[in-house]
Amino acid sequence: MILFFGTRPGKAHMMELSGVNCPHCGQANTLTSVSTPNYFHLFWLPVFRISTQHKVECGHCKRVYFPREFTESIERALEQ
Repeated sequence: MILFFGTRPGKAHMMELSGVNCPHCGQANTLTSVSTPNYFHLFWLPVFRISTQHKVECGHCKRVYFPREFTESIERALEQ
């Protein structure tokens, strides 16, 4: 019997962070949070979620921030 399995990313969920300035360029209201889940697949069907990758992108300077780089203002905006 042949068994096809592996991991694949799911659909990314985006949320704009209003009222937060980019730490790199200083522009207001340009940050977007992106959460991408990773799923275990069996025969190309998602079975369960393994992990979720979080990052924040600036639409002005295109800088990407990962969780270890989040500032306090970014973390507060993500909690809301």
